Amino acid sequence: MASTGMQIFAFVLALLGIMGAMVATLLPNWKVSADVGSNIITAISQMQGLWMDCTWYSTGMFSCTLKYSVLSLPAYLQTARTTMVLSCVMAAMGLCLASLGLKCTRWGGGRRAKRHAAIASGGCFIAAGILCLVPASWFTKEVITNFLDRSVHESNKFEPGGAVYVAFLSAGFLFVGGSIFCVSCSGKRPGHQDMILLPPPDKLLLGNNSTWNSLFISKPL
Repeated sequence: MASTGMQIFAFVLALLGIMGAMVATLLPNWKVSADVGSNIITAISQMQGLWMDCTWYSTGMFSCTLKYSVLSLPAYLQTARTTMVLSCVMAAMGLCLASLGLKCTRWGGGRRAKRHAAIASGGCFIAAGILCLVPASWFTKEVITNFLDRSVHESNKFEPGGAVYVAFLSAGFLFVGGSIFCVSCSGKRPGHQDMILLPPPDKLLLGNNSTWNSLFISKPL
């Protein structure tokens, strides 16, 4: 029962992780304009994401521009796009396998099949968490490096946006959920029982093997 509860808890964490990863992938605020120097009195707030750049005006209006050119993008942005999409795909595969591996469900086959499905789903969740963590870390590193560069004008300085924090949180959910799935199924497997037929001690000592009683010695495989 405890293992089943842990699996359900891990499934909820993984579900939150994939939802967060999808939201972070689509959000346009991976980095936002920093409120330093002359930027404090400007009426424009800029945001940049993986797929589009948006500008907010003091009037409440905003405009967004899609990033059509792939080759013109920096390496860290191209990597972030690819790894975030792969993270969502791996997490979706993990959810499908986890639904088969949950002990509280009737589909997915027997115990052994469910165990294998649960371990495979845990591996998918861990891989998805790593794929989500890499772009968030690299993106944050590039933004901070640019912010601390004195040669960059204040109007071009940015800070990590909300999407980066969502990506970090989602990576944590996926990693923890995947680890729980793997640990919950790493115990000893319920094996078959070996039945060994032995003669009673008195018959064995007398060398009379004509009459044996059935004595079952069970041990897990």
